[in-house]
Formats: sequence, C-alpha cells, structure tokens
Amino acid sequence: MAVQDKLDKLGLYHGTVDLGELVFKKGITPQQQDQLKDELQQLGVELLDRSHGKVIERIKEVIQKMVHQADSLPKMKNSEYISQQLSRDYKYLSTLFSEATGVTIEQSIINHRVERVKELLLYDELNLTEIAHKLNYCSVAHLSGQFKKTTGLTPTFFKQLKHKMRHL
Repeated sequence: MAVQDKLDKLGLYHGTVDLGELVFKKGITPQQQDQLKDELQQLGVELLDRSHGKVIERIKEVIQKMVHQADSLPKMKNSEYISQQLSRDYKYLSTLFSEATGVTIEQSIINHRVERVKELLLYDELNLTEIAHKLNYCSVAHLSGQFKKTTGLTPTFFKQLKHKMRHL
C-alpha cells in the first residue's frame, strides 16, 4: 500500500504491485526512476532493476541446488560454489542478496537446510546421522544445533511431534 501511494504521488501508472515485484503499464524515464528510488528509500525499500532481480533468483536457485543435491556436489565452501556458479565475486553477490532479501546468503542456506532436514525427518526413511551425511553437515551435533537455533526444537523432538500428530 505504501509503495502504491508513492507511485500515485509521482503520477506513475502501474499495474501489479506485489512483494518484490512492480510492473509499470508504460515505461518510466530515468528521472522518474530516480525520484521513485528516493521515495522508496524513505520507506526502507530498494528499487532493483531487472538484472539484479535475475541475479537474486539465480542465487536462490543455486542455494536450492546446494541443499537438495548436497551429496552429489563437489565439496567446497558455499561462497566459492555460489561465486563459481554465477561467475561473480561473492562479496558483490552477498551484498546484493542481503540488500534485496534482508537475509544473508549463509542464513538463507541454513534456513533451506533446516527445511530439508524437516522434510527428511517427516519421510522417516533416514536417521539423523544419515541426514547429516546427506546434507554435508560435519556432525550430527552441528545439524542439531542449527535445527534447534532455527526452529526452537531438537530434531528428535520434531520427529516425536510428527508421530504424536499421526495418532490424533
């Protein structure tokens, strides 16, 4: 709503205004774009051009791949892998991602890994040691620590909740 108000104030004809996306009905001038950037900064919102948006989406895709195919990817630092996959400097990618999403790349990776751990626990096909190995955790303790920090629950308790829910 606040973004729509700023657009209306500037007389910019827009179509959809969704979280992370803004579509104009007709093009805007560089001067209008500068004005819009200034107005949005007052709201704490940054206007990214389409190329930045594509880079952000590409980073998200690489993170998904890193989590879901962890056991088949080369063993290297997350930063090196992401930088290599996008052929860009990691510091640039990290700054761009953080500014656009409000979350660091590393925190996003942790969040995705924890969600993947939840999935694997719910499938009930692998034990915690196997899950830790599959997702390239250095130890079960490390996996458990990240899981608890992110969810507030231990993996074991999470798994017990699943079993309790089935019996209700």
